[in-house]
Amino acid sequence: MEISALTRSVVKRNHAVIAPDGYVNSNIAGWKNCSANVIINEAMGANFCQILTTMNKDGEIMGVTQASEIFFYVVRGKCNANAGGGEKELSKGHYVYVPVETAYQFNCEEEGTQVLSFHKVYEHLPGGYSPPPPVIFDRAGGIDGNTYLGDPALRLQVLLPDKPAFDMAVNIFTYDPGGHLPFVETHIMEHGLLYLQGQGIYMLDHEWYPVKQGDSIWMAPFCQQWFTAMGKEPAVYIYYKNVNRFPTTV
Repeated sequence: MEISALTRSVVKRNHAVIAPDGYVNSNIAGWKNCSANVIINEAMGANFCQILTTMNKDGEIMGVTQASEIFFYVVRGKCNANAGGGEKELSKGHYVYVPVETAYQFNCEEEGTQVLSFHKVYEHLPGGYSPPPPVIFDRAGGIDGNTYLGDPALRLQVLLPDKPAFDMAVNIFTYDPGGHLPFVETHIMEHGLLYLQGQGIYMLDHEWYPVKQGDSIWMAPFCQQWFTAMGKEPAVYIYYKNVNRFPTTV
């Protein structure tokens, strides 16, 4: 018998590792016939929200963004998406960026379709320097993975344009077996991520955690971080970070 009190999940002051064994479903207005798991949000000290939603038959994700923008990524399955008047059928690896004040709707086309979403309050640029970004439909498979810091074992796919109007970035990081970050990172950007494939060891604030496909991680600003991939297949995760805004209110 498996002991139910055991888990790899941990929640600390400046980081968290959330394994699927501890998921508890949440009800979200307008999101019907689906299981929504709020993995990261303000209650743990984060400045964004990360939700993993599994859609049942006739499942629907629907709403209108207000102050927040949302990035949706299809982890598995198929669905039909409508955002800002644009419509497209999505499958694994497709994504949609929904800016503020925009209606969105996703309808399940395959039982068990799973959608990851990152939610962030949009920070408008002062003085009308740039309008908010538009709706974006795209797929990760069409984006090249550029070598990261000269190491061919590390490849980074940048999913959103690196332009001043965007205050969030979402990337996919691939590590070949044995690949690792070249140094311990210490920075102001906050992260939320989901492992799409593989396994490895993550160091967070000088604590060491085994992680694998299906796990999520939250890293607060200045949480020291390092990762190495282990096993016989590449380790792949999709992650969020805040970008392109003045780093202080002082």
